[in-house]
Amino acid sequence: MVTGATRTLIDTPPDIRQYFLRENVRYIDDLIFTHWHYDHVGGLGELEYMVQLLTKAPVATYASPYTLASIGKEFEYMMYCLATCPIEPFETITIDDVSYTALPVTHAIGTYGYLIETDETRLFYASDTGKLPPETAERIRGVDVLAMDATYWKENGYPQHHHSIQECIEEGLELDAGKIYLTHMCMHYSEPITLAELEEYLKQYDGRVVPASDGLSFEI
Repeated sequence: MVTGATRTLIDTPPDIRQYFLRENVRYIDDLIFTHWHYDHVGGLGELEYMVQLLTKAPVATYASPYTLASIGKEFEYMMYCLATCPIEPFETITIDDVSYTALPVTHAIGTYGYLIETDETRLFYASDTGKLPPETAERIRGVDVLAMDATYWKENGYPQHHHSIQECIEEGLELDAGKIYLTHMCMHYSEPITLAELEEYLKQYDGRVVPASDGLSFEI
C-alpha cells in the first residue's frame, strides 16, 4: 500500500522479490504482519539488503506479540532490520493518515485481519480466516471493500481456519460489504475450477464479487 510518501507493506510472502521488481518498489517504510505462517513471512530475508544498503534504518514492524515472537525465532538473523512494535487486539495504529485496526480472526494463534481506514474509505483485509468472530464482524459491518480468505472451492477442508469461496461471499453479503474481493484462493482442492469458470459463476453478483489478482491496485 502506498499512501502519500509512505509505503506500507502487509506480509512478506516467499516471492516478495518478484513482486517488488514487477511493481518497481525499491524500499518500504513500514511493515505489518497478519500472522507468522511461512506463506506470509517467508520472504522477509529479501529486505535485509534494503536495510543495509538503502534505508540504513530498521523497518517499523507491527504485528501481534505472538507473531513477532514467532518471527524472531525463525528469522533471528533479521531482527536487527526490524523495529518491532507489538499491537494488541483491537488496537489502532496510524501511518500517514491511514489507520490500521488489528482485528482478531479465526486462524492461527495471533492472527489479525486489518480494518484500514482513510477519510473516504473503509477496507477490511483478512487473508486467512474462517467465519469472523462476532466482535470483529460488527467492527467491519458496512465496509466499502472486503478482501477476505476464500481458500476453497466447494468442500472446505479446514472450516475453523479458512472460508470456501461461497462462505466468503455469504459472510461478505451478510456484513453489507460494498465490494468483495476473493483472496487466498487455492482452486485445485476437492473439485478443481478454472478462473474462467469462476468468473462465469460470479456474474450472478453483478460485479460486486470479484477474484483478486496479482498486481491489482485501487485507491482508498
